[in-house]
Amino acid sequence: MVYRFLHTADIHLDSPLRTLALRNLDLSELIGLATRRSFVRIIDLCLEEHVNALVVAGDLYDGEQTSMKTARFLAEQLGRLHQAGIRTFIIRGNHDALSKITAELVMPETVKVFGAMAETVAVDRDPGHFPVAIHGMSFAKSHAPESLLRHYAPPVPDAVNIGIMHTSLGGSTGHDLYAPCSVPDLRQTGFRYWALGHIHKRSAIEDTSSAIVMPGIPQGRDINEDGSKSVSLVTIRDDRSIVVEERHTAIAQFERLVVDVSEAVDWRDLVLKANGKLKDLSSTRSAEHLVARVELKGSSEFAWLIRRDADLLRTELETHASDIGNVWIEKLVTSPVAPRREEARSGALEELASIVETEIRGSISYLEEVRSIADEMRTQLPPELRDMFGKDEASFETLLSQFAKDGASQVLARLRGGEGA
Repeated sequence: MVYRFLHTADIHLDSPLRTLALRNLDLSELIGLATRRSFVRIIDLCLEEHVNALVVAGDLYDGEQTSMKTARFLAEQLGRLHQAGIRTFIIRGNHDALSKITAELVMPETVKVFGAMAETVAVDRDPGHFPVAIHGMSFAKSHAPESLLRHYAPPVPDAVNIGIMHTSLGGSTGHDLYAPCSVPDLRQTGFRYWALGHIHKRSAIEDTSSAIVMPGIPQGRDINEDGSKSVSLVTIRDDRSIVVEERHTAIAQFERLVVDVSEAVDWRDLVLKANGKLKDLSSTRSAEHLVARVELKGSSEFAWLIRRDADLLRTELETHASDIGNVWIEKLVTSPVAPRREEARSGALEELASIVETEIRGSISYLEEVRSIADEMRTQLPPELRDMFGKDEASFETLLSQFAKDGASQVLARLRGGEGA
């Protein structure tokens, strides 16, 4: 008599690569196919767990760039569920609303795609089984500045009512406000389960009356979507109590690895410590592949050497990652500083550093030259990557200032390396 379903959202099928750091062709291919492979894993999980339904709470596609090739892949995978007698319930989110082919794709008859008007679907159940009602509503446009909750019908009497909604709730860092509503508002509807989507970080709020779950993105797409990713396997028991289980689905897991250079006594010690931390991080991953951004921080006597020979250190890390297996270095970020006593010593390099800091970096002509170079680089990027240079003028200027600072540090580090040779 139990009713089981898999709840996911924000799949973003065939989302384009969102970082230029993936210069390794094999790594680029891995990340480029990860959303598809993760979705196949979701379908496999539905079949293995013999669920009654798959629930997708929006953003199945990634937007306007969705192709018919992607649509055919989706139809094939949902066809696997159809053959097994598993229903699929889908709502469109802000990215789905941009897809021109969403309405054109012919889905299996077991797939229900909710329209822009709220609907309620009574699930066919055998006699003696408790009734189940699924409520859903899709975005008609790419923006939904007002709450959609008032459009949903009241709960069906004596049924287990499940609501599907794409919403930012009260707002979340990194996410625009979409169909805002509050947790108390959702509880007051009387629905037993709210299957939410839009926020890419997992959250689950459960009590005796309801479960409100944001499953998060099932496959991270860049370092800003780091950590393990998953879906929710939901079981409604005979007594109508709800059990929510997290099931990992990511093919590649992004993680940040911070290495404190102040703990290393020399170059060899630094390499050993970094490799050890990478191996430890790999042992905790839940995905098949680990994609790590390694950040070197802290104070060190050989900070200049770390900056100068960062390419050699990256090679060391990549070699060790290959030995571990299915571990990739997405980027190496070096920001170590020399101890203060080294910074305080007099000399030509220190005088040059002072001139760069006080006279050059802040000059109008220098900033205009940096801006011109950045503008040229930005115009050569595909549209989906141009936000890497900032989404507005203020963030663009901040990024340019950071580039100038990092560049000066790299030049001085190389000069100090020559001085110490």
